[in-house]
Amino acid sequence: MIYLSFDICLLELKVEAIIKKLIKQVNQKQLSACLFFLAKELRCRTLNYASKGHEKCTLYEADYFIQGKLESFGYKMGKEAVPVQAFVHDTSVPYGFRKPLPDEPWHIAFNLYFKKTGAKYPDELIVALAHKDSQSWLDRAPGAYDNAVGTCAVMEIARILANYQSQRSIWFLFCNEEHWQWTSVAAAQNIAKLNLNVVAVLNIDSLGGKSQQDISDKKLTNVTRYSTREGEKLADLMAEINLKYQIGLEQKKYFCAEPNDDDGSFVRAGFPASVLNIGSFPYADPNYHSINDKPEYVDLFNVKLATQLSLAFLAHLDQS
Repeated sequence: MIYLSFDICLLELKVEAIIKKLIKQVNQKQLSACLFFLAKELRCRTLNYASKGHEKCTLYEADYFIQGKLESFGYKMGKEAVPVQAFVHDTSVPYGFRKPLPDEPWHIAFNLYFKKTGAKYPDELIVALAHKDSQSWLDRAPGAYDNAVGTCAVMEIARILANYQSQRSIWFLFCNEEHWQWTSVAAAQNIAKLNLNVVAVLNIDSLGGKSQQDISDKKLTNVTRYSTREGEKLADLMAEINLKYQIGLEQKKYFCAEPNDDDGSFVRAGFPASVLNIGSFPYADPNYHSINDKPEYVDLFNVKLATQLSLAFLAHLDQS
């Protein structure tokens, strides 16, 4: 028993060293460059708008950007086509937009997959995902917090893990949630058809987005939202990791009775160990779903810390 305990301690120290090395590689300048390209140079990421003189819509341009970056890290891309529609701007209804009618224009959106195969447990799967599109019902809304930051965080995590030998398979999924219907629904349903043990799904969305009061108080926030018992265990683990690796976030958890957003698509498809990392919940960014959701207003240091936490969480699950 003494020898067994000693071996466990050595293993835990080894895992800690691996994770500490990984999170040190999160680069705020890389996150910033990615953010300003997606939310400023492209201006928006939708299927119903193309920049002047450009043949491709801005969402396809974002897809091309993500593909180029991830392939430069050594990944191969998988693509999944999903028919969707743009939401319709309508100030007469709550939230200022409505679902499209069946006879309104249809488009093809793509889920983008970049996959690592586990060396030891290839049939056990961890999914890190973010929606890459911006608000389809607004004219060129930048969608910096929602969700260029999440897209950039997943790209940064993929960059850091490119040469990491994972024990389990890790998939990086870039989907679409500001068009209807959400393409994460198709992704979750198709993964459900595979003979894989899905260990966890982490949805990364609007990292660092918080209230004006929290901005004024210079708080560094993160909330892990869950809707199942399995999800709560992951939320508790997120808090433990934040403390263990001294990441420095004000980490909270939030129970949502109704599965929602892209993590909710996975819960409804039969994957209860699905959670969301977000800057605040209920979401309190003063520029939420507006044309003022600009990269200049993003707390990039908060985004960096939340990216470190998400990376440490994924690596811990892989090494457990």
